[in-house]
Amino acid sequence: MYPIVIVFKMSNELSDKELIMQFKVPATKQAAYKLLLSRYSRKVYWQVRRIVINHDDADDVVQNTFIKVWEKLDDFRESSQLYTWLYRIATNEALAFLQKKKASLNISIESLQEQLGEQLVSDTYFNGNKLELLLQQAVLSLPEKQRLVFNMKYYEQMKYEEIEAILGTSVGGLKASYHIAVKKIEEIVKKSLNH
Repeated sequence: MYPIVIVFKMSNELSDKELIMQFKVPATKQAAYKLLLSRYSRKVYWQVRRIVINHDDADDVVQNTFIKVWEKLDDFRESSQLYTWLYRIATNEALAFLQKKKASLNISIESLQEQLGEQLVSDTYFNGNKLELLLQQAVLSLPEKQRLVFNMKYYEQMKYEEIEAILGTSVGGLKASYHIAVKKIEEIVKKSLNH
């Protein structure tokens, strides 16, 4: 008779589907959530940071995002990928944060974007060079939708279908937004470098 060998997957080898299944079991819920945090918190942080710019604000938004994830993951239908669902929550939280900030300061969205650009220059956590700063400022000058699409496509290297799942915009519309955003950024960077 041969001994029975039980094989357990290491937690970092779990697929997202297995992670969700473990989250739904009370005995493994905490461990699954910790794994989810370690797997996605950095990516979500940078997604949020590119929207709200300020490090401390990004930390607050990420914390709110993962609180919502904790509350809603039991209801996740798995009709989308886990990370696109997370990004959708994070993006909505970041945009809501900016709306509240705009309302509390009683300023226009243009003034808020200008203020975010100024924060970027003085941000002690920003360690990019002059060209990266110029790129970030150019991205900040874009309308919200173009900025979101550009960040997801350029920095996160997401496929248009993934961005479509997050933003709810057609692939054709996303491609147009990205193309227009790239042209605007090129113009802004060229103009700034020539002055």
